[in-house]
Amino acid sequence: MATSQNRTVLNQAPPLVDYDVVAADHALRDAVLRHADEQVLGSLAALGTAAGSAEAREHGMLANENEPTLAGYDRYGDRIDQVRFHPSWHWLMSRAVAHGLAAAPWERAAQGAAQGGEQSAGHAHLRRAAGFVAWSQTEPGHGCPISMTYAAVPALRTDELLAKEWVPLLASTDYDPRTTPVQHKRGALAGMGMTEKQGGSDVRANITEARPTAVEGEYTLHGHKWFTSAPMNDVFLVLAQAPGGLTCFVLPRVLPDGTRNSYDVVRLKEKLGNRSNASAELEFNGALVRRLGDEGRGVRTIIEMVAATRLDCVLGSTSLIRRAVAEASWHVAHRSAFGGPLADKPLMRNVIADLAVESEAATAVAMRLAAAVDRADDAGEAALRRIGLPLAKFWVCKRTPAMVAEALECLGGNGYVEESGMPLLYREAPLNSVWEGSGNVNALDVLRALGREPAALDAWITEVGLARGGDPRLDRAIEETLALLGELMAAPDAMEASARRLAGRMAACLQGSLLVRHAPAAVADVFCASRLAEPHGVYGMLTGGDLAAIVERATPVR
Repeated sequence: MATSQNRTVLNQAPPLVDYDVVAADHALRDAVLRHADEQVLGSLAALGTAAGSAEAREHGMLANENEPTLAGYDRYGDRIDQVRFHPSWHWLMSRAVAHGLAAAPWERAAQGAAQGGEQSAGHAHLRRAAGFVAWSQTEPGHGCPISMTYAAVPALRTDELLAKEWVPLLASTDYDPRTTPVQHKRGALAGMGMTEKQGGSDVRANITEARPTAVEGEYTLHGHKWFTSAPMNDVFLVLAQAPGGLTCFVLPRVLPDGTRNSYDVVRLKEKLGNRSNASAELEFNGALVRRLGDEGRGVRTIIEMVAATRLDCVLGSTSLIRRAVAEASWHVAHRSAFGGPLADKPLMRNVIADLAVESEAATAVAMRLAAAVDRADDAGEAALRRIGLPLAKFWVCKRTPAMVAEALECLGGNGYVEESGMPLLYREAPLNSVWEGSGNVNALDVLRALGREPAALDAWITEVGLARGGDPRLDRAIEETLALLGELMAAPDAMEASARRLAGRMAACLQGSLLVRHAPAAVADVFCASRLAEPHGVYGMLTGGDLAAIVERATPVR
């Protein structure tokens, strides 16, 4: 009898599975409808259902528990450099590609534009962004090769022949992980290699050498890359020193004759998180590459790829934040303590509401920037994207670790156990603030945009100004931020040291403007009170507002 009683489980929240991730995310749904229409939202239904399935969550856990391994040689001693993945990795990848989350939007947008403009284009990048936020909640690691494949297209389009060779395969919705020449592939994946041991983010310090061959536009690479994620991908954009300076090159994994290109995968990195994804060190021993863009213009050529991956860092952090608040709100809605449901306890309601507001703000700015990609031909939208991306990359990604930690704590000891999935989110949380330029790099990029591109500041002023008069706390925050900018511009020696302060204020104002205009009044009110009127401390210190309404909106419903 005692054994039977011990095994009777009471007062445990059921698993958060078998629900529609898109339908349950009101902030995401609202953003899609705001920037697109019901047709675009409806096209995400199958993805949302699949992302919330028990099957998808199980594959996500298995892909992380069974990390990739490197097979350097075959049994005969031949170098093969094969990265081997668990079947769950391939399950996740095949569905992400099939749902059009890789490079498909670029082809759809181009086809739509040729047929008559933005409406025909179907808001391809916005749809993809919403899908990326939802699908990445299954498991974030496989989003890395998906993101780089998406981001490679703008850079490849600087060369018509290379684009013709690679873009249709990158835009394919067929997942083809075979190691085979490009002409035999049904679909392809892209990666990039920028950083080296001695330089990190300072890519102009790169020493890898590109030596021209007798063939026009062809070079051989000699050197290394310190951090190349997804080394099993089919093609990579890499930076190296050509005779004319730092240059961008296209590196295929397999040559047209089927032989392996001349580079070695030295080892796979042991990372804090992102364990399902392989990240490697490469050494080049005369690898054949094609030049992309002019010699000496490598950074300018690859910068569009960096911009797209930065957007995905924002989307990825938004996804982590949403998954964390969904798990926390679900748990407290189904767990009782001290005489009643946790969700009804005033202090827990305060914490969950604060977390939910963070998710609302991240979603609003992420989707606004994705919509700007669809309107890239508009100069004002392009300028907003230019300033908005480093702002959001700095702010949203920087706030994710503390937010996820607080969400984990809402589950108590259960949240500290691997089976809950929360430790996976916690280990992943710092990543997007590191990749594609750390917090400092992005804060300095904000200064660079402000100093070199006046249209960027104009675009920010225009966007935040659309909410002027909507909330006095936002109005004051905008005025104070502009005053701070004026002070720093008058004292340029102090500007770099204050870059984070300025970027954080500008980002919060941008989020506040979007929420005041578009979010429920309860959400906008709490955001302005807790993020603009005074510095935001630890979560759960809200002093008023309709917190119950915010919590109800954030809690998933099956």
